[in-house]
Amino acid sequence: MENLAIIYNKLGRHKEAEPLDGIVLEKRKQLLGADHLHTLQAMENLAWTYCELGRFKEAEPLESIVLEKRRQLLGADHPDTLLAMGNLATAYRKLGRYKEAEPLDKVVLEKRKQLLGADHPHTLLAMENLAATYRELGRYQEAQSLQVVVLERQEQLFGADHLDTLSAMANLAVIYNNLGRYQEAEPLQLIVLEKRKQLLGADHPHTLVAMANLAAIYCELGRYQEAEPLQVIVLEKRKQLLGTDHPHTLKVMTYLAVTYHELGRYQEAEPLEVIVLEKQKQLLGADHPHTLQAMASLAAIYRRLGKYKVAEDLQAEHDKFVKVNSGNSPHR
Repeated sequence: MENLAIIYNKLGRHKEAEPLDGIVLEKRKQLLGADHLHTLQAMENLAWTYCELGRFKEAEPLESIVLEKRRQLLGADHPDTLLAMGNLATAYRKLGRYKEAEPLDKVVLEKRKQLLGADHPHTLLAMENLAATYRELGRYQEAQSLQVVVLERQEQLFGADHLDTLSAMANLAVIYNNLGRYQEAEPLQLIVLEKRKQLLGADHPHTLVAMANLAAIYCELGRYQEAEPLQVIVLEKRKQLLGTDHPHTLKVMTYLAVTYHELGRYQEAEPLEVIVLEKQKQLLGADHPHTLQAMASLAAIYRRLGKYKVAEDLQAEHDKFVKVNSGNSPHR
């Protein structure tokens, strides 16, 4: 049952994996006890599935338990303990708690360098995770320096067509996009999209990520007419595969709303951004950087539509949260 859940996750069928992971965890608690290493593995698997489903608030407490128990049972430097630490850092990052993620990411990277060497795949994954945290903190130059190393080493170890190499290439393209280096970002993202279509199929979640990222680059280049059809495809596919409440669905909904905004189609942008804001509040909380971004975007749409009082109230709510949340202010 555990192996079937793993297969479902690899295929992007996370909704089918979740109940299996839950059953395995409960059975192991009953048979082996809550602190057994196999039980902790099942807990980690369920937490990871929650992350894939965008349910980071449910994943985080499980990851915290796994980390603490493994520290006690295996020691701070054990590979499984470091894996749990990296997973907890990822949950923190997804929840907008970047300052808490950074020190964990750094510890994992340094320990893996010492234990496994700089070129080990697990070390490269830790480097990539730290780069992702730097990117969310707006420290794009630091993120780029790490990500370039990851991509070069992945290509040497696995070849240009390996999925891990494509992931590193996609992440570097996103960082280039953040840095305004759109002409460098676009060809990388095109390669990732075509390769993922070939290797994973057009409907796989990772293929849809590449399509959404390419559309984001087109938006930055002002090519909204090219971005829109890609975003519409991604939105419909993600609704089918992940549901309306998944962060990936909400992310592309946000970008499609921005595209409509830039094209002057404010009536189409408004309902999308309203949905995004309400769902983000439920999933992440009112003070999460992504929620604040949605507030600002919707306020701008309201102003365009002449709804000045609603826009003013929403902007005031946004500004209030920004004052108390300045340490984790959103970066795009």
